[in-house]
Amino acid sequence: MGKKIKLSDISTSPEEKITKEEAAKESIKLIEKLAEIQDKLYAQKKYDVLIILQGMDASGKDSAVEHVFSGVNPAGCKVKSFKAPTEEEKAHHFLWRISKECPEKGMIEIFNRSQYEDILVPSVNKSIDDELVKARCEEINCFESGLVRNNTILIKFYLHVSQKEQEERLQARKTNEYKRWKYQQEDVAAIKKHDDFAKVYEYIFEHCAEAALWNIISADKKWYKNYAILNTIVLELEKYGIYFPKVEL
Repeated sequence: MGKKIKLSDISTSPEEKITKEEAAKESIKLIEKLAEIQDKLYAQKKYDVLIILQGMDASGKDSAVEHVFSGVNPAGCKVKSFKAPTEEEKAHHFLWRISKECPEKGMIEIFNRSQYEDILVPSVNKSIDDELVKARCEEINCFESGLVRNNTILIKFYLHVSQKEQEERLQARKTNEYKRWKYQQEDVAAIKKHDDFAKVYEYIFEHCAEAALWNIISADKKWYKNYAILNTIVLELEKYGIYFPKVEL
């Protein structure tokens, strides 16, 4: 069980005392550090890294992928975005589509949305009952614990964005020709259910934290969100013995 988190008590704006300019400079160093760690991770092949990005619509998951991982080698990194389940996926256990996408040793994998969508959306739409929600949380805990036992470094993020910022970004998608391709009518309905999604997320934070705790990232300012994610990843990876393997010549 994780600790109880009330999202309304956490600011969606940066609380850390760092300016945009300072964050930009620090991010350059962090991107270089992440690239160095990735080289060692790929060569060593002892660990793999699974990074989960969750957040409400327009919270900045796509831009996080673009900026945070801009310095890594594409050969050692993969991004998987999980949309609504296909008919084939719905015919299997809900973790089937997740498990086959998990990273192999030496790789960094980013999940843009994840197994938690199979709790979030059905809960808000009331298509599953509380008993099934609890059961899915238990299965996710077992699944993630198994990954960690197999040397997966699991890092989970929730991008905390305000409803006001969501609405402004959705309007930008509607009016900006470079962002218009992202606009979907379904997003309008989802943003109106901001509070409903928040309640389900709070349940998830408490009941799905056995293998890895959640990192709540203030996401109203994109520059801060990207910096905070990058900093958290580097600090976490530096805790592990990731190094180039010794080779006898």
